[in-house]
Amino acid sequence: MELKFVSEKEQSEGSITVSDAIFDRKYNEPLVHQLVTAYLANARSANRAQKGRSDVSKSNHKPWRQKGTGRARAGSAASPIWRGGGQIFPNSPDENFSHKVNRKAYRAGMSVIFSQLLRDNRLLIIDTLTVEQPKTKELSLKMKNLGLDEVMIVTDKIDDNLYLSARNIPHLKVVEVNQADPYNLLRFEKILVTADGIKKIEELMS
Repeated sequence: MELKFVSEKEQSEGSITVSDAIFDRKYNEPLVHQLVTAYLANARSANRAQKGRSDVSKSNHKPWRQKGTGRARAGSAASPIWRGGGQIFPNSPDENFSHKVNRKAYRAGMSVIFSQLLRDNRLLIIDTLTVEQPKTKELSLKMKNLGLDEVMIVTDKIDDNLYLSARNIPHLKVVEVNQADPYNLLRFEKILVTADGIKKIEELMS
């Protein structure tokens, strides 16, 4: 299929041929949900921790005798049913939240996302994107001329000028193709991909 792209310098349009298997795929909501869920789960640091009954600082002495007090039986102040006692199933820093996604399913899901972005007119292609000097104002002006506000730029290779120019612009993210993730592809309003980035996407997804 043919996709139109914008020329950075001439402000003219051209076309590029792309694979239908990657950019014209039927939407598959369960597969996209699986990819996003796995990405967010794998990003968790698993650093939360709670204390069990053996970890809380409580006396091991029996609070009162077993019978004759009229109160419920109690063996330890560290009991989970007591205020200040330990948790029954405490969270541990060793918890594993990771989700495994097969390579074939991941590539298919990413192709579904790119196809849907294209159908929703959220995927834009530009021949090249360069910044002469590491200046935020220069890149911000380029985005304004393209009519882009909240955008993620996907390129085959990030140079220092582009990276330094983009890091102080709110709602703008610059990544290489192999760093593009399903969560941010869906989160940003527009996705701007360079022509070389499109070729790299086809290489990775094929």
